[in-house]
Amino acid sequence: MTSAASTAEIGVIGGSGFYSFLDDVTEITVKTPYGAPSDSLFVGELAGRRVAFLPRHGRSHHLPPHRINYRANLWALRSLGVRQVLGPCAVGGLREEYGPGTLLIPDQLVDRTKTRTQTFFDGEPLPDGTVPEVVHLTFADPYCPVGRTVALAAARGRAWEPVDGGTMVVIEGPRFSTRAESRWHAAQGWSVVGMTGHPEAVLARELGLCYTSMSLVTDLDAGAETGEGVTHEDVLRVFGENVARLREVLFDAVAALPRNEKRDCLCTHAHDGWDLGIELP
Repeated sequence: MTSAASTAEIGVIGGSGFYSFLDDVTEITVKTPYGAPSDSLFVGELAGRRVAFLPRHGRSHHLPPHRINYRANLWALRSLGVRQVLGPCAVGGLREEYGPGTLLIPDQLVDRTKTRTQTFFDGEPLPDGTVPEVVHLTFADPYCPVGRTVALAAARGRAWEPVDGGTMVVIEGPRFSTRAESRWHAAQGWSVVGMTGHPEAVLARELGLCYTSMSLVTDLDAGAETGEGVTHEDVLRVFGENVARLREVLFDAVAALPRNEKRDCLCTHAHDGWDLGIELP
């Protein structure tokens, strides 16, 4: 039987800087049919909401983007009752006007990853013997429209004018882009480049979860600047300079998200008419 202390309605996939300031945090180890998630889930209360925080790269940041078990992460969150997910992340800007410190709430996504499993519905048997159907879900609009509206309002409420919309291109990593790749991304009209936004967003949609990305620009990507290019140290420095501000916006967004039982967005209807072949948690 699941206790109230180990349930949550909202999930946040990010770093330890987002949950370390909460009181009465319960650390929960979750097993999934897809293996172990990146780390334990940390559940606490914020603004009257039960929130589960999951360190995307593990608490010691030991998992590079291509080795994150995205399926286990999203399944673990849903198994605790989570139905809405906020995904703060660091990205590189592909336009000069999207310099370090810009907060962008994307509305589109381009996948340029290579090795990541990006579906629950691959027809492969699970350990319990059940077999998911092969399902092709609509993904034309990859982010929750309600979550995006809430995130934009939360940023404006903290006097941090966000960029409303834009395309995040997700690369395999862990290396940064070459100048040629970066210039090509920018020439396509894309806005920012990251390494973790996919398959996080599509797996959330497959589980019927609302997913909203909150993208903090930490650098101008290689092709958008001169000099030596992006360094890991620069990314960490700018993220550290803005993490307190981002945390405030994130917490305001958590408080403003609708109650799960009141959701009626496109995410909640992702499975309408489908026989999934497996029972979701």
